[in-house]
Amino acid sequence: MPNTQRWWLRGGGRSYILILWQRLGKREWAIAAAGFAIVLLAFSFIISSDSSSSDHFSGATATDFVPLVLLSNAVQRGAYCLDGSIPAYHFQKGFGSGSRRWVLHIEGGGWCNTVASCSFRMKTALGSSNYMEHQVQFSGILSRHPSQNPDFYNWNKVKIRYCDGASFSGHPESEQKNDTKLFFRGQLIWEAMMDELLSIGLSNAQQALLSGCSAGGLATLIHCDDFRGVLPKDAKVKCLSDAGFFLNEKDVAGNATIQSFYHDVVNLQGVAGSLKKDCVANMEPSKCFFPEQIVKRTSTPVFLVNPTYDFWQIKNILVPGPLDPHDSWYKCQLSIQNCGPEQIQVLHGFRNSFLKALSELKQMKGGGMFINSCYIHCQTWMSETWHSPNSPRINNKTIAESVGDWFFDRKVSKHIDCPYPCNPTCYNMDFTGQRFH
Repeated sequence: MPNTQRWWLRGGGRSYILILWQRLGKREWAIAAAGFAIVLLAFSFIISSDSSSSDHFSGATATDFVPLVLLSNAVQRGAYCLDGSIPAYHFQKGFGSGSRRWVLHIEGGGWCNTVASCSFRMKTALGSSNYMEHQVQFSGILSRHPSQNPDFYNWNKVKIRYCDGASFSGHPESEQKNDTKLFFRGQLIWEAMMDELLSIGLSNAQQALLSGCSAGGLATLIHCDDFRGVLPKDAKVKCLSDAGFFLNEKDVAGNATIQSFYHDVVNLQGVAGSLKKDCVANMEPSKCFFPEQIVKRTSTPVFLVNPTYDFWQIKNILVPGPLDPHDSWYKCQLSIQNCGPEQIQVLHGFRNSFLKALSELKQMKGGGMFINSCYIHCQTWMSETWHSPNSPRINNKTIAESVGDWFFDRKVSKHIDCPYPCNPTCYNMDFTGQRFH
């Protein structure tokens, strides 16, 4: 058993979450916890997997682990993580027919909306490369095994590490305004990252797919057209956002919790300069940070992978912690199977809002989607949910097969699930026993 897994099972992960809860205010915690929810998601798979499953560790070979690379042009470009350290990525070279094809995956991990929360974040891998693992396992959409990743297994693969706290869209002008030693350089990191990847072969790409999970899925949407713009005009270029379609939806008390939080992120880090200009010109900039406003203004083909019962959005947008002082939603949030009839109706209402927000994308030519009814968050970066014998399916298609159909124009790929609990193939996360919230 790997050391990290032992640490989590001994309670180290839970202790870390509780320390975070104590250090941050409830509102800051609610959204910043996205990164740690993703960590929890990964380890929940590890803990719940039996010995026969193809989890992150069983059956992995040395070539599945890819070393960390620090951006060589970061200092020259002024591109720094929150703490001033050098941004980083992991790169695995393609082979055979994939030698001129690229898939990039942007790491997720929430956002920080105050100097205090960003200062805490910079002491973690989500704000400093000093805390990043020296190597990570590539799986799911980054897997090199055709049985786990049939369409992209031999492509050049890049995992872009996330260390700026604003989905690669912060601007340094806001540093002086906020009188802080923090570095808000997300946009510069993105530009420096593209320059470096172009120099090692991306400039010769025939096909390229930009993808990302959660806050990385939002970054994918923000930079999708920019990504298209730096690649050869004759290249096939598309974008995939996994669990990055965050709703501008009021919580159960009628408060605009997520909109208020995004407003703080945008203002703190000067995000408006990275958002769609025609949107910023016509509405309050933080509203342009929402995917619904980005997608409708994006010309590059986009595919969305998202559960309509996204556990992160339910816990942080629909029913944030301060609205549940008596823990009436606590068991429901741990496992959707614990939800009572009235709570299920509220969740169905959230699903309806989600589908309504997708209405324009459903009509867009070249777009695609895999919108299932599972209680989960990201689904493309783990083989269990991306493509395995037990992966979630809609119309008998795995996520990987659906994305492949869309990317290669094999067929229209717009799959929308029926409401919970209709899909027996779902991975529904169960956090029972993980006593933190």
